[in-house]
Amino acid sequence: MKNLVFFFLLLAFSATSTLSYAQCSGSKAKATLASYKNGEDVVDIAIGSKDHTTLVAAVQAAGLVETLKSDGPFTVFAPTNAAFEALPAGTVETLLKPENKGLLTAILTYHVVAGNIDSKAVVAAIKKGNGIARLATVQGGELIGTIENGNVILTDENGNKAQVTAVDLKGSNGIVHVIDNVVTPATKDVVDIAIGSKDHTTLVAAVQAAGLVETLKGDGPFTIFAPVNAAFEALPKGTVESLLQPENKGKLTSVLTYHVVAGKLDAAAVTAAIKAGNGTATVRTIQGTDLTAMVKDGNVYLKDANGNTAKVVAVDLKGTNGVIHVIDAVVLP
Repeated sequence: MKNLVFFFLLLAFSATSTLSYAQCSGSKAKATLASYKNGEDVVDIAIGSKDHTTLVAAVQAAGLVETLKSDGPFTVFAPTNAAFEALPAGTVETLLKPENKGLLTAILTYHVVAGNIDSKAVVAAIKKGNGIARLATVQGGELIGTIENGNVILTDENGNKAQVTAVDLKGSNGIVHVIDNVVTPATKDVVDIAIGSKDHTTLVAAVQAAGLVETLKGDGPFTIFAPVNAAFEALPKGTVESLLQPENKGKLTSVLTYHVVAGKLDAAAVTAAIKAGNGTATVRTIQGTDLTAMVKDGNVYLKDANGNTAKVVAVDLKGTNGVIHVIDAVVLP
């Protein structure tokens, strides 16, 4: 599936567009663009830039110099020194320690996309994707490209944004675009995302009572439709307390796994399936029975086996092993 997604991404990037790219006429952009020579590889482009000394140090510490000097081609979204300085105090120093090489490597490769993708191709992909381009990174996650107020914006898996401030620094093995923030891949699994949410304490307690924590911390990937606390409170009085009793563990497990789908289905995939199904999409849960997804008044709803519906109220909380969509009601098999 990942290879298929990447294939379609490359097709999108091959499209042409008459749209102009974000304006990069500021003095910093000009200085950066003037700081490299044609024919240098992407590493040497960064080495030659006074605005990217921290990035170069990070690439060296991660042992990625030889990789990024290979044939590639690579498209590198290069954060400036100021972008690294904007991270919480001590972050860069911690990442540069030998024991954190794995995490540093993940962050750096999250800034790299396979292929030679210039600014026109990025804009073409955004246009072809109805305002969104999904960039599959070498790290394995994805960045979302959009245009806001005439600027190209990258949004990472944690919802943080970076603006592209200079483009098309073309090297012998790829191309570099400059960005003003460090983007990071998802760092929490789906269970830890739920644990960190004040709106999902009942769901977390239920997952723990059902003994599903280890399962949902596995590789997955999983798509979880996560009911908020208020959704559990809306069930008939005593229902939650009854489900949490040890003797009802089997029933609780059935209810919880009815909220989980195998695979990583983001909001775009769900809506695309609904569109392809002429208004509805059948979603097979790991519990073994189906949910029906539909769009009503511009919102996505799930209908359970009993005809009850839940509204999707937040989407695409991306974890290392899946994605969470928040719903306002408990669905039941």
